[in-house]
Amino acid sequence: MGRDGLVPALPRLRPGRCGGSLRTAGERNLSHVTAQPTEDPADPLVILRELPEREREEFLRQYHQAVDAAHDPAGYQHLRRLLHVWSLTAIAAGQPGYYEELAAARAGTATTVPVADAIPDWTERAAAARDRR
Repeated sequence: MGRDGLVPALPRLRPGRCGGSLRTAGERNLSHVTAQPTEDPADPLVILRELPEREREEFLRQYHQAVDAAHDPAGYQHLRRLLHVWSLTAIAAGQPGYYEELAAARAGTATTVPVADAIPDWTERAAAARDRR
């Protein structure tokens, strides 16, 4: 929102030039603005590329199983959830110390904080979530 309380005009293409030059209502030149395409983190190829080698075989096993089940509309939601979870796994596994922290959590030796201490209104949020069910 501008200083005058108005929303700036959307950019428009200036007529009469090959390809045009992107301008706004105030005629500021935006020709150097570029938009980079973003990748879908739930794309199986992105997940495979980002996953550590040790995780790829399990991902592919679960992915192929979910793809087979996705022929049924109910199975499609499972495939979407699976890709979401594996995209998060790829992000987490790429962080330094991930496998050490995972091992410590499994062994019960990880440093933890009670959820109610980490999230001040946790009790109220959990109760509200239960009430919505």
